[in-house]
Amino acid sequence: MSHNKRKSSDSSNNTSAIGADSSGRTETGDIETGDTVVVGGTRETGGPTNSLTSTGNDSRELERLWKLYKEEGDIHARDRLIIYYSPLVKYVAARLASGLPRNIEQSDLVSYGIMGLIDAINKFDLSRNVKFETYSMIRIKGAIIDELRALDWVPRSVRTKSKILEAVYAKLEGTLMRMPTDSEVCAELGIDEVELTDMLRDISLIGIVPLDQTLSHREEAATLGDTMADTDDGPLPMLEVKEVRETLVNIIKQMGSREKTVLTLYYYEGMTLEEIGKVLGVTESRVCQIHTKAVLQLRAKLTTARKMEVQ
Repeated sequence: MSHNKRKSSDSSNNTSAIGADSSGRTETGDIETGDTVVVGGTRETGGPTNSLTSTGNDSRELERLWKLYKEEGDIHARDRLIIYYSPLVKYVAARLASGLPRNIEQSDLVSYGIMGLIDAINKFDLSRNVKFETYSMIRIKGAIIDELRALDWVPRSVRTKSKILEAVYAKLEGTLMRMPTDSEVCAELGIDEVELTDMLRDISLIGIVPLDQTLSHREEAATLGDTMADTDDGPLPMLEVKEVRETLVNIIKQMGSREKTVLTLYYYEGMTLEEIGKVLGVTESRVCQIHTKAVLQLRAKLTTARKMEVQ
């Protein structure tokens, strides 16, 4: 093993090595070539470099560490393997974070992924003709997703129903050029109106969203909390919030009378669901279902609008 500090790079294939310090933190450059991540070049803070790469003598050193751990149970060898492969965790976490709400910290995903990496190292079978990088990335991703699901208080089946129903609203709205009726939605899903009502009741459980959830995927996107009334008028106009509000108003105008009434009374008049139910002459549960349907229609319409902006 080399004991000189160095950075490993290769301009011919546009990749650069990734280093990780003794605490598991990583330093990254361009970490991917297609779906390949280059790992190695560990650096201990305040100490000598313990470099491992995938070529030459260092490759044999990596094999030695694997044998020490698998055959003799050497914990020090296992720790060296964890540090060496830790850049894979940051890579997977970054890929997953790009599709998650911005209120989820990437550092948390890395913490979940480290547990997946350790599990992968413990369970990896050297006798199988499989690259550890390929095997471990699957385990790391699975560990992160499992932890996110464990933290989610809404059942996975309900999340799935919400996505399906939102996609149906978007599809029918694009085809019909108007908001679909309940019967049209039922026909598309192959269910009756009682089952649709049950779906909306279940989905209403996820109607709570964090105030720091962004309204778009832009770098400096406005959050839901930004749209709430503020007693202090800021010096700079919030252009994105204004655009979102205008878009929402236009979408609401296309909705059915009940959906439009519920949204107006709930968000603009500040009435509770119970109070709205008395105005409409229906139960609070029914108002909740109408509200859920309206929110799904809003999401579907906003998703379609964003796709059109990209095109």
